[in-house]
Amino acid sequence: MGTGKGTALSAEDRERITQAVQEAEQHTSAEIVPMIVARSGLYRDAQHVAGLIAAFLTLAAMLTIEVSWVPWGWHASNAAWLVLAVTLAYVSGSVIGRAPAVVRLLTSHERMQQKVALRAERAFAQHAVSQTRERTGVLIMLSILEKQIYVLPDRSLVGLVSAERWQQVVQAAVARLHNGDIAEGLSRAIQACGLVLAEACPGRPGDNPNELPDEPIQEG
Repeated sequence: MGTGKGTALSAEDRERITQAVQEAEQHTSAEIVPMIVARSGLYRDAQHVAGLIAAFLTLAAMLTIEVSWVPWGWHASNAAWLVLAVTLAYVSGSVIGRAPAVVRLLTSHERMQQKVALRAERAFAQHAVSQTRERTGVLIMLSILEKQIYVLPDRSLVGLVSAERWQQVVQAAVARLHNGDIAEGLSRAIQACGLVLAEACPGRPGDNPNELPDEPIQEG
């Protein structure tokens, strides 16, 4: 799913997301926690692969035009220059391999999905989303580099809400996220999540405490 280019939100955007959480939680006893992360994995292997590709292309190019730069025969100094050029190409390729677009190109969709899922599970524990009295917390995490939004419900909700309904929550955000509107995309996902939770665990008048912060969490 498409996202914006960074995790920075304006005060207005943060307020819009916070209000969406507050409105959604009025009709359910569950708690919704929105989160935005810059990336869910380091993907160092993508940097390595990009470096190897650059080194290979440089070596192939230099050997192809060998006749123009060693017209009087091969010398030890030529080998030194060749090694230097290939090394510099690898270093340059590794730097380029850190770019989000390159990481996405060189990393499988399945691996990025796994990284996002692991990051969501870690965040679920770190931010105590499970610490609600009825275990009805829901984490909605947007990972920018991977261009994915992940919904992770607590265990009490697993049997109450089908996977298809959670997918509808994700789909509610996709169109806006493709246009780079993070705040609106997350707000729509929160609204859809609120509708799902209102059916699964409706709020109880006079007994619906706000157990978790409503403000979006932002991490690198």
